[in-house]
Amino acid sequence: MLNGTIRVLDECGSTNTEAADRSRYRHGDAVIAVSQTAGRGQRGHRWVTAPGENLTFTLVVEPTFLPVARQFLLSEIAALAVVDTLAHYGIAAQIKWTNDVYVGDRKVCGMLIEHTLEKGVLARSLLGIGINVNQTEFPEWVPNPCSMRTLTGQTYAVREVFDTFYRCFGARYDRLTEPDGAAYTEQDYRAVIYRLGRPGRFFVPGEGEVVGTIRGVASDGTLQVEIDGRVRGFLFREIEFVL
Repeated sequence: MLNGTIRVLDECGSTNTEAADRSRYRHGDAVIAVSQTAGRGQRGHRWVTAPGENLTFTLVVEPTFLPVARQFLLSEIAALAVVDTLAHYGIAAQIKWTNDVYVGDRKVCGMLIEHTLEKGVLARSLLGIGINVNQTEFPEWVPNPCSMRTLTGQTYAVREVFDTFYRCFGARYDRLTEPDGAAYTEQDYRAVIYRLGRPGRFFVPGEGEVVGTIRGVASDGTLQVEIDGRVRGFLFREIEFVL
């Protein structure tokens, strides 16, 4: 299990930027921001959160047992740990490829993972994660958000939610190091893929909007989508969900 130092900052620009300091943060350490003023999401988007109401943090891991070609496994266990955390509170969630976490058609969690590669393995990874916990009102331009509170009507202790995640992630991380850990992780990830087996709309650059059906995710992280009777593999940024 992980056994790092957890640092809580009243205010921080980006927890990923803070956690990038190798002299201060090592394997298992985490930095939590009560207020994150310059949170970063995927595709260069901002991560917007109300101060003190949600959980924004970065967890540092040094998964040197993972070759670069299998780096998507780390994304899988991070997202699965969020799903496990929400399940602990009675909330059933799914993973929208690559690692957004959804409840129904609404986003409750996003993450930005940044890797440092050395000699063909993952030397260090920063798992920047934002979970909407108690926020009930969001800016109009934020697409389809939800929070644990809007889903259940209950208010949660943010630090307790983090502690639950930390335990869930530690268990997933330890399982991944076992001989069958990769296969086990991929099986669990596939079981909770958002829109798996259901026709839906997607946007493919250069082709426009298409109707496709997700058939799975390959070991390299490519999304397998059946379009017009043919299964095609898409990397990050090569396909977008239309909600």
